[in-house]
This record gives sequence, structure tokens and C-alpha cells, in this order.
Amino acid sequence: MYWEIIEKAFWSGVVGFGFAVLFNVPYRLLFAIFITSLIAGLVKFAGLTYGINIIFSSLFAASLVGFLSIPISRKKHTSPFVISIPSVIGMIPGYFGYQTLLGIMHLAIGNNPDEMATLLFVTHSGINMLFVLASLSMGVSLPWLMFREKGLKKIKLASQEDLL
Repeated sequence: MYWEIIEKAFWSGVVGFGFAVLFNVPYRLLFAIFITSLIAGLVKFAGLTYGINIIFSSLFAASLVGFLSIPISRKKHTSPFVISIPSVIGMIPGYFGYQTLLGIMHLAIGNNPDEMATLLFVTHSGINMLFVLASLSMGVSLPWLMFREKGLKKIKLASQEDLL
């Protein structure tokens, strides 16, 4: 069981490394992206193994990547998002998106005898996909918002005059 988690985490690191190469990230950051992707894979797959929902497992993993990317980015003199985005892009829920689109196609064709079950399946897969995407984006960006110079307290909402 533990070796499966470690193996999946290693391949998560490889995926993060691959996306970093694809995005033309500087060579000096590739090892850090591999390590943060590996750690994110450890957290996500350990959470899934111990019964935590995929949404919360992805949120914890993305938050950890967000928190780790801040000191790494200061040390490497780059933006935290250059490290965190390739590290979490492998956790995007492609399987749920595939299931959602496949179910929509079955509904559109109309040869499905149990349309209500298919509609519930499509809705469940689509909502899971949206919540995992939201947890990834919140997990990556929340630490950056907390630790930047202005912080969350000094962010002003647009006034009515700004909107006109």
C-alpha cells in the first residue's frame, strides 16, 4: 500500500517536471517543481488511500504546494506561480471531465433507457470536476494572497464609481 502511494507520487513528480519543461520553465527550477509535485502526489494519494474525499485531498495537496512555493520562489528569485502551477496541473480532474462529456453525449444521442441515472451521473461527475478545479486554484493562490506585501486585509473592493 505504501509503495503504491510512493510510486504514484513519483509519477506525479514526473508529470509536474514534464509540464514545467512544456511551459519553458527555467532549468534552475525544474528540480524544485519535481519535488513539489512529488510532495503534492504524496499528500493527495495518501489522503485518497485513507478515505479523504478527492476534493479535500486535492485542496490539501494544492495548499501545501502553494505554501512550499513561496520560500522556494524567494530563494530562486521567481514568482511562486512558476513553481506551483506546473506542480498541480497534473491533478486536474481529466477523468471526471471525460465522464461528464461522455454522459452528455449519451443524453444527446437519446438511446439511453435510463436517462435519469445518466443525468445524475453527469451532474455528479461535473460537480466533482468543478470542485476539484476550484480547490486546486484556491489551494495554490490562497497562500500567495496571505503572504504577499499587501495581504488580504488591504485589498479593496471596487467602489461604485470604479464600476461606471
